[in-house]
Amino acid sequence: MSKSEKEPLFSAKNIKLLSTPLNDENPITVQVLGICSALAVTVMLEPAVVLAVAVVAVMGSANVIISLLRKTIPPRIRIIVQLVVIASLVILVDQVLKAFFYDVSRQLSVFVGLIITNCIIMGRLEAFALGNKTWPSFLDGVGNAAGYGWILIVVAFFRELLGSGTLWGYPVIETLGFYNLGYENNGFMILPPMALITVGVIIWVQRARNRKLIESN
Repeated sequence: MSKSEKEPLFSAKNIKLLSTPLNDENPITVQVLGICSALAVTVMLEPAVVLAVAVVAVMGSANVIISLLRKTIPPRIRIIVQLVVIASLVILVDQVLKAFFYDVSRQLSVFVGLIITNCIIMGRLEAFALGNKTWPSFLDGVGNAAGYGWILIVVAFFRELLGSGTLWGYPVIETLGFYNLGYENNGFMILPPMALITVGVIIWVQRARNRKLIESN
């Protein structure tokens, strides 16, 4: 490729930035980051989806901002600058949630604010956005946030369905008539340990399907 030619926006390299965190380098199941929110906000599907979208918005935007500022940020205060950028974005997201999704905002409680200290976001700013251009940084942020988010959504799907018999508050089990067949909600599913067990099952399935993730002894 000549210097005058520009790399396509969705080149194979850029697409990999989006796709790799969904599986081979998933923040939760491979890097084992962000486990706290997987335990805390996955009792119901709705708050898990909202938090996942919030993290995508914050992480994609933060990566872009830090990438734009990367050549002007003094190395000695880079962590402070990153925290200020993330905190500003989280405050904006929190205000939007309170204005338009107040009930969900109450369910998420302090966990929206804890996005500020989410190690996934800080890690990608430090490891990628500080050393790369804006577009790749945006894709890296969105990809890692999506990898984090789909795990939350899957865990919440099974915990709400099996623990409460609902999805997004809609009575699925009752509608399908399983209660008449003797089915009872599994109260253990809505307890924190079950979130960790569900994540463990996802890790097991993922590694069984992808030999590259099996750690060598």
